[in-house]
Amino acid sequence: MAVPTPHIRAKEGDFAKTVLMPGDPLRAKYIAETYLENPVLVTDVRNMLGFTGTYKGKKVSVMGGGMGMPSIGIYSHELFNFYGVENIVRIGSAGSISEQCPLRSIVIAQAACTNSSWANQYEIPGTYAPIANYGLLSSAVEIAKRQGTPTVVGNVLSSDPFYCDLKDPHSAWIKMGVLCVEMEAAALYMEATRSRKNALAILTISDNIITGEELSSDERQTGFGKMMELALELA
Repeated sequence: MAVPTPHIRAKEGDFAKTVLMPGDPLRAKYIAETYLENPVLVTDVRNMLGFTGTYKGKKVSVMGGGMGMPSIGIYSHELFNFYGVENIVRIGSAGSISEQCPLRSIVIAQAACTNSSWANQYEIPGTYAPIANYGLLSSAVEIAKRQGTPTVVGNVLSSDPFYCDLKDPHSAWIKMGVLCVEMEAAALYMEATRSRKNALAILTISDNIITGEELSSDERQTGFGKMMELALELA
């Protein structure tokens, strides 16, 4: 497949080697306009906005990834395989299912469990464990320490259902020490591994699934500064 791809209008060379990927394209726009110097819109197919600019003199891209594993799977696959992107850092929201993760805390996803059948396409004769790239993970932990940003590192759940018909969908994951629930990291980690590239998910706790506490949609779009600054330094 040549560029542009079916879902990305950018030309060859438009993307940096590292792409920050929030789910919300408006959050991508906010990051580009707030943090990047001379940001340029490089793709807007289906309003999934992508920008490239510089941060502290280094070329960086930011692009929305959408909601759920099929969406981030499409965009990450095309970026990794057709645009020369080496690193994708998901920056998103998550719902806490652990006392370790109060509202607004930052989780670095060491691994991503999932209730999805995404891995079936690889015909693996067993259970695959999607994990982050260790280089990105260790760098993120060290940057967070230098910034004085507290983080929790551990296992997350990438869930297909947002509205789930199960009466008790989280107790087993809680029992196994899973920190929070989101919807994309497992597919991103598998796409990166299959493409021989690198991925990491950094998440801000936007709601607590157990207590019902939550941030507003506006706070989710613009209120994740610490996470954004951590990811930008990582890039």
